[in-house]
Amino acid sequence: MNTMRNKVQLIGNLGATPEFKMLDNNKCFAKFSLATNETIKDKSGNYKTDTQWHNITVWGKQAEAAQKLLEKGSEVAIEGKLVNKNYTDKEGNKRYTLEIQVSEMIVLTKKVG
Repeated sequence: MNTMRNKVQLIGNLGATPEFKMLDNNKCFAKFSLATNETIKDKSGNYKTDTQWHNITVWGKQAEAAQKLLEKGSEVAIEGKLVNKNYTDKEGNKRYTLEIQVSEMIVLTKKVG
């Protein structure tokens, strides 16, 4: 059961082309937003799509693959864990974010060009 703790699996589409960065220590990462859609039936019997947006971070070789293979609209399956982060904005307010740090990624649709 330990392997099931803090585990997330999603299939969705990128909201924008990944932002790729190389750090001073030769580590690299990519960030992108991922939209997941769920079709639900409301009380009156009409179907509607509920879209959730997720912040995704990918490190190392997977980040390099994301840079080469992904663009806005690409479909990807990811597995990872939830990571809470906080920071202080320019006005001095404490802000909190939740991101998914990827451990496995499967590209379902690649870049066209």
